[in-house]
Formats: sequence, C-alpha cells, structure tokens
Amino acid sequence: MQPRGAGFGWPRRQHQPPPPAVGSRAAAMDPPSGGAPPGLGGRPACALLLLCYLNFVPSLGRQTSLTTLVIPEAEQSMAYKDFIYFTVFEGNVRNVSEVSVEYLCSQPCVVNLEAVVSSEFRSSIPVYKKRWKNEKHLHTSRTQIVHVRFPSIMVYRDDYFIRHSISVSAVILRAWITHKYSGGDLNVKWEENLLHAVAKNYTLLKTVPPFERPFKDHQVCLEWNMDYIWNLRANKIPQCPLENDVVTLLGFLYASSGENTGIVKKFARFRNRELEATRRQRIDYPVFTVSLWLYLLHYCKASLCGILYFVDSNEMYGTPSVFLTKEGHLHIQMHLVKGEDLAVKTKFTMPLKEWFRLDISFNGGQIVVTITIEQDLKSHHNQTISFREDFHYNDTAGYFIIGGSRYVTGIEGFFGPLKYYRLHTVHPEQIFNPLLEKQLAEQIKLYYDRCAEVQEILSVYTSRVEQDSGRQEACELRNSYLDLKHRYESLSTCRALPWEKELRDQHPSLFQALLEMHLLTVPRNQNESVLEIGGSIFEKAIKRLSSVDGLHHIRSVIPFLMDSSCCGYHKASYYLTVFYETGLNVPRDELQGMLYSLVGGQGSERLSSMNLGYKHYQGIGNYPLDWELSYAYYSNIAMKTPLDQHTLRGDQAYVETVRLKDDETLKVQTREDGDVFMWLKHEATRGNAAAQQRLAQMLFWGQQGVAKNPEAAVEWYAKGALETEDPALIYDYAIVLFKGQGVKRNRRLALELMKKAASKGLHQAVNGLGWYYHKFKKNYAKAAKYWLKAEEMGNPDASYNLGVLYLDGIFPGVPGRNQTLAGEYFHKAAQGGHIEGTLWCSLYYMTGNLETFPRDPEKAVVWAKHVAEKNGYLGHVIRKGLNAYLEGSWHEALLYYVLAAETGIEVSQTNLAHICEERPDLAKKYLGINCVWRYYNFSVFQIDAPSFAYLKMGDLYYYGHQNQSQDLELSVQMYAQAALDGDSQGFFNLALLIEEGATIPHHILDFLEIDPTIHSDNISILQELYERCWSHSSEESFSPCSLAWLYLHLRLIWGTILHSALIYFLGTFLLSIMIAWTVQYFQSVSASGSQMTPAQTSSDPSAPPASAAGTLGADASAQDQPTVANNPEPRG
Repeated sequence: MQPRGAGFGWPRRQHQPPPPAVGSRAAAMDPPSGGAPPGLGGRPACALLLLCYLNFVPSLGRQTSLTTLVIPEAEQSMAYKDFIYFTVFEGNVRNVSEVSVEYLCSQPCVVNLEAVVSSEFRSSIPVYKKRWKNEKHLHTSRTQIVHVRFPSIMVYRDDYFIRHSISVSAVILRAWITHKYSGGDLNVKWEENLLHAVAKNYTLLKTVPPFERPFKDHQVCLEWNMDYIWNLRANKIPQCPLENDVVTLLGFLYASSGENTGIVKKFARFRNRELEATRRQRIDYPVFTVSLWLYLLHYCKASLCGILYFVDSNEMYGTPSVFLTKEGHLHIQMHLVKGEDLAVKTKFTMPLKEWFRLDISFNGGQIVVTITIEQDLKSHHNQTISFREDFHYNDTAGYFIIGGSRYVTGIEGFFGPLKYYRLHTVHPEQIFNPLLEKQLAEQIKLYYDRCAEVQEILSVYTSRVEQDSGRQEACELRNSYLDLKHRYESLSTCRALPWEKELRDQHPSLFQALLEMHLLTVPRNQNESVLEIGGSIFEKAIKRLSSVDGLHHIRSVIPFLMDSSCCGYHKASYYLTVFYETGLNVPRDELQGMLYSLVGGQGSERLSSMNLGYKHYQGIGNYPLDWELSYAYYSNIAMKTPLDQHTLRGDQAYVETVRLKDDETLKVQTREDGDVFMWLKHEATRGNAAAQQRLAQMLFWGQQGVAKNPEAAVEWYAKGALETEDPALIYDYAIVLFKGQGVKRNRRLALELMKKAASKGLHQAVNGLGWYYHKFKKNYAKAAKYWLKAEEMGNPDASYNLGVLYLDGIFPGVPGRNQTLAGEYFHKAAQGGHIEGTLWCSLYYMTGNLETFPRDPEKAVVWAKHVAEKNGYLGHVIRKGLNAYLEGSWHEALLYYVLAAETGIEVSQTNLAHICEERPDLAKKYLGINCVWRYYNFSVFQIDAPSFAYLKMGDLYYYGHQNQSQDLELSVQMYAQAALDGDSQGFFNLALLIEEGATIPHHILDFLEIDPTIHSDNISILQELYERCWSHSSEESFSPCSLAWLYLHLRLIWGTILHSALIYFLGTFLLSIMIAWTVQYFQSVSASGSQMTPAQTSSDPSAPPASAAGTLGADASAQDQPTVANNPEPRG
C-alpha cells in the first residue's frame, strides 16, 4: 500500500496543552458542564457562536421583549425605532403553536419569522418559515397572529403512520425586521436577509420527550387486523440495546510468522443511537484507547512491520496505523481531515523476548503511548505527543488488521489479548486487559529461553567446525584404517568441545547428537548452520520412528525433537504438537501441545498453521472458536500452496482423496516398479496418447504413489506432443518450456506449440496465448481478446486473468480499476476450481469491502481451508501414510495418518478412524484418545464429509462407544444426514429405528422433506423411507431396501387378511356353539322319552339297546364338532 501524499513527516512533540482549535475542531470539542443547550448537535461552541452572532438572550420559552437595535448612532435620536417581539401562548412545542408578533417599522420593511430545530444528529434545521411586507403602516406598532405549524414527527408519538419520531433537543423561534431598501426583500435568501436585520428577537420553546407526546388523530380507519396489531405494541416503549464501546479484538494468543497474513477485524455501527451519534461526532476528533499484549522475537526486517492498522474502503491506511521499525521503535500513522497523512516515531524501543502490554490513547490531537512489562505491570516507558492537526477517524469505513497483510509483513512474535475502547480513553492503570493464557505465555517464554541456550551451544559448535578446516585437530587423526572404521562401525566422536559438565547435563540429547554428527560443509551463515543441524537431528529421530515398532520409540526421540525445534526446524514442533495433543505413546499434555503448535505456527510450519487454523475453526479443546483467527493461519498456507505446487523441491506430493475403504482405488496405487506404472509405461511407449499424458502427470505431480520426477515427465510430454499430435500433450509441453520446469526454457518453440494446440480448439491453449501476450509482450488488448474467447469456452484460468486486468486497471477501454468486476471474475474462476481466484474471494468475504461480497468470516475460512488442504507438504505426509498402509507397516501408517488428521483434512480423519477399527489393539496401546470416536466425530463436521462417516457416528451414538453414552436423538440426526446425502443405508437405519418403536422428530422429517400432514403415522413414514431407500440403492438386483419394502407390504396384506378371518371365525364359532347346544338339547329330550318304556323294548333280549346306539351317535356328533371349531383355516 502506498501512503497518501508524503505523510511520514515527524511533527514536533509538544508537552504543553495545544492552543484552542479553530473551525471544525472547535465544533467538535466536548461541552463543559452547565454549557450551552445540548440540542445543538452536541456542538456547544458552534451554538455559542450562533447565539452571540444573533445577540440572543435565552428566555426558556417565556415571553421576551428584548430587542437588539442595529441602527447607526446618528439615527438613535429619532422618535421612532424599529423593534420586534412576540408572545407564544403555549410554551411547549405543539403541532400548531399560536404566536403573537408585535413589531414597528420606521421604513418599508419585511418581517421574518423562522423556527429552527436541533436534534441529536443535526443542528440548526429550519422547519418553519414565514415573511410578510409592511409598507403602509410605518411608525406604528402592529400585532399579527401567526400559527406556526411543526412537523408531526416532532410533536407526536410513533404510530402506524408515524414510524420514526425524532427526539428534539432544542427549538428556537426567531424573528427579525429588514428594511426593504437596505437588502431586505422577499426574494432575498434567508441567510442574507438575516445579515441586514435592523431588529431581531428570539425565544426557546420547550420540547416534549417522544414517549410523553400524544398520539395523533389521523382521521382514518385502519383495517381491523392492522389496528389489532398496532394496539398490541402501541404502549410498548422500546429500549436502547445494551451495548458497550469496549471491543475484544483478540482473546487468545496469535502466532505471527512475520509474513503477509494477519487477523482481519471489522467494526459495525452501534445499534444504540446515542453511542452511534457520539461516534459520528468524533470522526474528526478521535477519542479511543488500544491495549494489546506483545511478545517480540526480533525487530522488523523490512522498513515497517504491521502491529495494528486500519485500512479504509479505498484500501488506504487510516487512523490508527501502528507499525514496528527496524530499530524497534513504534511508527504511528494518522490520516488527517485535509486528506494527507502524518506519522510519528516513539523515542523508546520495544523490549524483545519479554511479554509487555502496549497502550495507545488518542484524545483529539494528543497521543499517549505506554509500555507495561508483564512482570510487575508498572509503566516501563511513557511518551505523550501533541499535534495541532485534525485527525480523520471513522472506524466503520474499513477494517482493522492485526499483524501482516498483502500491504505489509507482520511482526515476528506473538500477540496476546487486544482490547479496543472505541469512544473513550482509559488511563493505563485503569485498563482491564489481563494476559488470560498466563500459563501458556509463561511456557512460550521458557521455551525461547531454553532455545537461546541451545542456539548458543550450536553457534560455538559451528564456529569451532569452521575454524578447523578438517577434523584432524579436534578429533582423532584420520588414516585408511580409521576411514574404514568411520564407514562400517561408528561415527567419529569429537573430544574437544569446550563446554562444562553442568551444561552437558542440561542438554544431554543435544550433545549426543553433536557427537554423532559429521558436518561435511559449513553453511554460509549462522542461521543456516543451526537450521541444518536441526534438520539432521530431526531426520535421525524420524528414522527411528519409521522402523517396524516405531511408535515404541516416541518417548526416546522427544528430547531430540525438542532440540530440533529449538534450531528452527519446526517440522519437529508439529510432531511434538501431535504427540502431546493425542497422547501418542506419551502422557497427554494439552498445554505442551498448544505450546508447540503456536511455536510451529510462528515458524511458518505448514502443518502447524493448518492445525491451528482447524482448531480455531471448529473450536476444539482449549482453542476458542474464532473464524478471523482461523483465517489468519489458513490464508498463510493457502497463499503458499500455488507457489509450492510450482516449486519442484521439498518433500511434496499431490493431495489425493484415497479412502482405505475403497478397494478399487487402492488397487490402482502404484510405484515406479508397480504393475500399473509398468503397464502405463508400456502403453505410452506404443504411442498411446492417454497413457503418455497420465504417465507424465503422475511423474510431474507425484500422483498415485509415484515420486516426483519432472525431468522424466517432460520426456513423456515431449514424446506425446511430437508424435501423437494430441492437443493436451502439446499444451502441457509448451507450458513446461515456457516456465523451464524440468527442461531448459525455449520460448520460441513453446509459442509455436501453444498456437498449434489453440488451433485444435483446446481452451487451455487459448488462455495460454493470452498469458503469453500479457506476460512477455505487455499487449493487454490482445491478451484480453484471447482471455475473453477462452472464458466463453469455460476456462477458469481465463476468468481469473480477466479479473486481474480489471483489478490492475489495465483492461482495454476501461479507465481505472474496477474491483467489483474483478471480484465477479474471481468468483467465477473460484467456482471452476482456480486456486488464486478462490484466495481472492476468501479475502473479499473476510474484509467485506465489496458490496458483492458481504462480510462472511466463516465462508472466508472455508474457502481458504479448501486451498490450504491442497498443499504438497501435506500431500507428502498423506502419501507416506498410504504407502505404509499398503505395505502393512501399521506403526508408520498410524503415525502419518495421525499427523495428517490433526491438520483437519477429512480424508485422513476417516482413514485414521478406519485404521483404529482394523487395529484396535494398536490404537488402545499407543493413543491416549478414543481414536474411532474422535476422528469420525471430527469428520462429520467437515463440509464434504462422506455419508459413511455419518452412518458410523449414528451407530456410535445408538450403541454407545467406550466412555460415550447412548444418544438416540443424535443417532437419528446422523442417519438423517447420511440419507440426505443420498445414502440408502441412512433411510434404512431410520426405518429400523421406527420399527423398534422410536419416533422421528418433526424437524428431522422437515429436514428430509417428508410432509408430516401427508405421512401422519409410522406406517406411512416407513413406506416413504423404504421407497426412498430402494430408489437410492445402487444394486440392480434385490437389495435390502427392496426386500424390506416388500416385507412391509406383505405384513400389511397379511394383517388385513388376518383381521377379516378373525371376524369370520368369531361369527362361525358362536353359530357352531348355538347349533351344537340345540342338537344336544333335542338329543337329551329324545333320550329321556326312550327311558320311560323300558319293558316294551326289553322283551327281546337279542335286540341291542337303543340308548347305546343313540349315545354313540351323540358322542360322535359331540366329538366331530369341536374338531372343526378348534382348527380353523384362514380364509382368503
């Protein structure tokens, strides 16, 4: 950002009070007690000048006859003098106030009457004007009755028609006389007319507070519903919202890496009208205090480093802007009312490697800077600076930045709590801004104190190595025998290191590493040598962790990782973060985990910054939820991601979404000697263009387990471009020739190939031609022509490039910059997956400076996170974990997946949870956390979470897991989310819960778009869920969903049939009982009749007894009937 004008001059420091302000400054000074009426907009000085000018004397609404004569002394002896005074019959402001005006004119005159109002927002507003001539009745006192009509919003309460009545603080009724031939005329403006007054008078009317006013009778009838609604709230007195002008801009520690990223904060206008009115009045008279904690590691390496500064809507520095200089002074810059900038530098310097509180107070033209040391909280430095200039201060017309930005780098160190008092100044002793994370702050100080000792030891060591050209002087003499010994037995041990035993005992791991180390070359400077030693210590430690039982060695390598971290090699810091936060074979210690995470973030370690960004994005553990703080970390890595992708060095790999549950994806993972790679190589050799392109991409980006090899990739690009005439291969080869990646640059050949690919209709090549004319020829018209054509073809790179032209103000035919159009093109590019376009959109959403991008910190974090998770260094860790898993190295796989999962990338979190499910013994033995629960739970809060993660969490909530209790409601929510993502299992599980008697809440049904009015019972909901389950099932044959749906309908049919059969059975059973009883009754009657004539039947002894035959027949009938009744058959 360029400063406005030459606003970096140093003003004189004035310790005495400044002289009285003139002009706008005088109008902004605070009124003293008992001063002018508050109604003149809070500007008593302005009111005083106005009253003195008019020669008024307050009458507080009472009748006044005081007349000010403006007549030359020579005319004062005349018998008739002009005068005017009036009587107000009602002292209060009414809708129509009757005023009696008595006046006398010595010449033809014009009589003027005016009512002027002041409110809390504006002053001297004319609301009523009347004037009339008097040419005939001269030298005679006359009286005229005037009905002064005031606006309804001044005299009535709010109602259905008057929505916003105003609070009036003062009403001045004034009248004056002007002679017609001395500048007074009806056509003359009121202001000029007043200047020629020969007599004038005024009075103050008493105002009525808004809620003491009557309601106005509008003489209209409202509709009954409107009238009812109004009556409900007619007598409610709204209250001003409880609001404070004290804002906590930062409540947790922020690790500033000294790069171009920082925390963006934005103030909104006050909802409380009184506070907002005060804020507006002080736009040209700032009164505020800033209090923040700092821990500086170094002074600024550039000319200025950002601490806290305001950026206005025009992307220019505003008031206040506080920076750190190379020498350690504070540079405080202000924007003046007249449009220029002014800066001042403190006399004292900031302390290093010590927590201190910086308090800066602005009170008009006076600035007070105070430094307070954390140990005793007593003032350490204090300086007062005074100015005569008027500062412009509007804290809502832009945004604040803590740390770095695209305009300036930030400090190297840590920010603590930051409080901002927007409308008042506070003495340093009265400021309440404690260092809340005191334990963490103390741990940071102890860490850097210890690291200072480590770096001092290493400085002496490297100096000794540099002095000794060889190791013969400090170590054993070398000969051929010793060379073999060094190579095959053990490393040489140095015996001449000049340290005391006490120091050796304090840092045993460091001295052990130094004794085993063999520096072949001495780096160019001290910092590089220390960093190289830290890298060597780290690599030795990681080598032990990569063994078969690597997790078993974590405790033994932690001291070495600590030493490596102190050397500035912050990969070690991130490893320590993960070990302590997850309890990976060490006692879990969240404080130490936060310490090393912040240290790694300050050292710009990519994985540490992503870990911090993720923890603040979700508010995990002791990390507070803070999207602006999360954005500061994520944006730092997001900006480095495109640069890392184009830098062909370092441990990087393409970030691929490979899930351990997906067997098909795992099968295509390969290496240089793998079957897939060898088959692609075979096909590429035969001239298969698709195989050539895929092989080149795998080698260039390091995909599918293949190591990066740009030189080999370029060979396949060249072979495909020259042999197959494939436009994609021609374009890829042209790009690497332009950029010289893996091959010597050849711009002429690259341009020929680019034109050739474009002629074949490849939109990437058309965009490439535009890039060529923009970068090398500076022909913006031709570049825009190609980019517009490529943009029509759907190329996101072209959309981004067009946005750059508008942003830089060089689009042909369009004068000046157009950020709105640039933002639209960036958004279109971002939707197409363009990384830089996504970064610009993320920035716009965070600052909210464009109308088309309303401020949305959460969306800004999501977009920055999306880009950061494409970083190649993260991809390298994920690839190492995947390779270890494929090789069956469980310890190494668990280690690298834990490292990747703690950065917040979803695919690694679900893969780690899968490993913990496969090897629960390993997770239980080495991890101090509930692995399955933690990482499946983390994954479901991601935007792109897979449906199986929701199903897993649903199962865990349903059954309970280890120390986690059951929660049926959350289980239903998880299944519903899986169902909403189109997973048939989610619908199936919800249906099973209903089968078991659970009730699906109405908000879940609304979430699934199931209308409760149509599906009012569980059977109807079951039918809908099973039908959706079936429709979302990917299986062509019978699926569980289809079988469940069929079974449900069979049960419904069976129930219907069973229900009708029961009715039939009951009726038949009752009828059968009645028939059986009737038959038995007649049989018994018949049997009793036969027993009355026994002699007649017994005369023939050979005849069988009739009763026997009848009894058998009766018994048979009685036995046959129940057989039918006890075995009913279902009837269809």
